[in-house]
Amino acid sequence: MPGMRRREFVSLFGGAVAWPLAARAQQPERVRQIGVLMTGRVNAQLRMDAIQQGLQKLGWAVGHSVRIEYRWAVGDAEMVRAFAKELVDNQPDIVVAQGSTAVQALLQETHTIPIVFVQVIDPVGQGFTAGMAHPGGNVTGFSIFEESMGGKWLALLREIAPDIARVAAVANPKTTPYGVVLRSVQAAASRLGVELIPVLVHDTTELEMAITAQGHEPGGALLVLPDVFTATSRELIIKLAARYRLPAIYSFRFFTTSGGLISYGVDPDEPFRQVPAYVSRILKGERPGNLPVQGPTKFELVVNLKTAKALGLTVPLTLQAAADEVIE
Repeated sequence: MPGMRRREFVSLFGGAVAWPLAARAQQPERVRQIGVLMTGRVNAQLRMDAIQQGLQKLGWAVGHSVRIEYRWAVGDAEMVRAFAKELVDNQPDIVVAQGSTAVQALLQETHTIPIVFVQVIDPVGQGFTAGMAHPGGNVTGFSIFEESMGGKWLALLREIAPDIARVAAVANPKTTPYGVVLRSVQAAASRLGVELIPVLVHDTTELEMAITAQGHEPGGALLVLPDVFTATSRELIIKLAARYRLPAIYSFRFFTTSGGLISYGVDPDEPFRQVPAYVSRILKGERPGNLPVQGPTKFELVVNLKTAKALGLTVPLTLQAAADEVIE
């Protein structure tokens, strides 16, 4: 290298090496992929907004640093399985799953991709997690049920309709872990002197037959358990309860605002506001198995006075005062 001093050579060589290093340092961070598998359409836009806005508040720019891919499978188990496979085949960094059927379908496809669930009952009993405090594995999330709720449902139903003698507990065993919920109700039924009748329905035809049969017996009432199927069938359930003048208690507020008598349970939208925090922590490197499953902490009681009047029921003033919302 004649005519070139050593210092000039080192400077040029150093510049040649430093350039690609600097270029690599300026490369944008990889866009993270989030899959969302939904099994219900109640408040769908609100729930999508809650996920996106929550991520943005935590510093994730939707469409830039993270991309969200939604799949909707409402009331169709085959579609849930197909969409679960499709999402997993896309190799996302994490999947948010609504309901037990979605988690089950995803676990058939992967035990490595992190899964954060919402609106799941008894994740330990269903085998999704090893425990609540220490889930282990690739799954964690937000449960919507705890055992004291069963006794509360029957006590409230008896308070608003003191003459009931037979309560049909309605759910679809394919879409909810019926057993754990039923156990929480049975002890209260014995204590209150009420006959509890498990009613397992798999479709709307069976649902209509079951409620019709309950309506033809004196002293009948309904306990509609938290379930994707009953949620999507709420208009039919409310219509049949009105037709046969059956007092009914529900798990979610949207039943009562749609014309149901009374509801007690969690805000089903709240987990969607909580999900972004777990998603963010996992995207930053935490393991889902180290993040405890969160149980419900806030419950809401809603009473529909118009429906009570149509059923010939008088809602005690103490119950009205205890309610979070009274629909006139």
